[in-house]
Amino acid sequence: MIRILNLSGQRFVVHSGQKFLSVLLALSLSVGAAPRADITDDLPSLGDGSSSLISPAMEKQIGRNFLKQINAVLPTIDDPILKYYVHRQIADLTQYSQLKEKILEVVLIDNPGVNAFAAPGGVVGINLGLMLTAEDVHEYASVVAHELAHLSQRHFARGIEEQRSKTLPTLASMIAAIMVGMAAGGNAGMAAMSASRAAAQSSQLYYSRGRETEADRIGMNTLVAAGLDPDGMSRMFDQMGRAYRYTSKPPEFLLTHPLTERRVADAKTQALKYPRKPYEDSPDYTLVRVRAQVYYSGSPEEAVKRFRKEVRNNPDSPAAQYGLALALSRAGEHAEALPMADALYTSNPDRLLVVAAYAEFLTAAGEYDQALSLLEGQLLLNPDNPPLAMLYADALMQNEEFDIAETILKRQSDLRPNDIDVWYQLAEVSGKAGDIVGVHRARAEYFALHGAYHRAIQHLEYARRLISRSNTQLQAMLDQRINDLRTELRIAQS
Repeated sequence: MIRILNLSGQRFVVHSGQKFLSVLLALSLSVGAAPRADITDDLPSLGDGSSSLISPAMEKQIGRNFLKQINAVLPTIDDPILKYYVHRQIADLTQYSQLKEKILEVVLIDNPGVNAFAAPGGVVGINLGLMLTAEDVHEYASVVAHELAHLSQRHFARGIEEQRSKTLPTLASMIAAIMVGMAAGGNAGMAAMSASRAAAQSSQLYYSRGRETEADRIGMNTLVAAGLDPDGMSRMFDQMGRAYRYTSKPPEFLLTHPLTERRVADAKTQALKYPRKPYEDSPDYTLVRVRAQVYYSGSPEEAVKRFRKEVRNNPDSPAAQYGLALALSRAGEHAEALPMADALYTSNPDRLLVVAAYAEFLTAAGEYDQALSLLEGQLLLNPDNPPLAMLYADALMQNEEFDIAETILKRQSDLRPNDIDVWYQLAEVSGKAGDIVGVHRARAEYFALHGAYHRAIQHLEYARRLISRSNTQLQAMLDQRINDLRTELRIAQS
């Protein structure tokens, strides 16, 4: 099927399978292998006229649909401790940013490369690999603050508005090039774009630098307001430069956020405006960074070897000790891992992430009663806390208490309906609890969050046939949800 699409009064021919939304997002963002054209690289004149073209409500809808594309095509991290830290850290930074709207969703991408992105409507994506390069919370937060600045300044909407001044041939060729890139990979897309963009490259480059500098400066203000080191931004630039100095391809973040000498110099100059003082690293960031390092080790045994060396070199380092304990646990060496984990917990019994990590150690070692007792006590203090609840459900599953685990996960699904990992786990535990209707309902929501509406509807229809005719309330709920998904499907296909 061929569709005729309108953009700012211009008409484009797009084949089925390449939705207009996908094209717009591909032009503004770089995710996975799809290249990003510089449609948002222009820094607009003062006075935002973009609301007349892309409203905040439209941005939110774009964000929701984009999130489903992310779930469908990119691997994500299901580690509840890592996810919680990233969510919480972004939420904390958002309080000090210029962002007026609530963040819609945060996605932690399973990719060791350095990258982060902000999608219209408040979707923030972070590569777990960012933690491998950012040595402290200040460097890490500088990237997040930069992305929040892109959102607060509505760079996506402003970039679309700027395209009112572009010619039809330029836009049409850009869209065609993006389609090539989406189908054949980044190199093909970049090659196809090169000819179409040659004439406009110089002006787009200028605005690109201006837009990135604006996001850097606003992001630095966010860092300072949050009590973080403004020098973290320039240090992060230096880290990325050193890490990729001898490679042929820079990280995706530098491809989509061009890093120039002027931009680095500007970050250092801006930081000088603030009083110089010592800044400590965050112990929670240290913990999650170690988890990322263990996760991306070639094997648990390789991680054990690495952290044994670190412990020998710095025996008083909690990070090295935690890294070794975690690596040993992942390698199945629980007899050695548990005493180390116990010592770390005893030293930090009030830190939530340490408590969660200790419960994970206990469950992995088969100490289910101790893990459940610890988590039950913590959940009384922190009701419905995401990592504690997910780890509690896991310990219950391992202890074959499936009914209780299902109840915990159903509660989490109510609180976090956009979390694909909650629905995946709920489907698993419902099956073990013998709740077949629950399995189909959970799988339906899981597939709906991936944009796989046909499969989602199919699972709900399976569930509909399994329930008793006398259960009219549940029948009505399923019928309504099926109708909602059919509506979403029609919108997605239109």
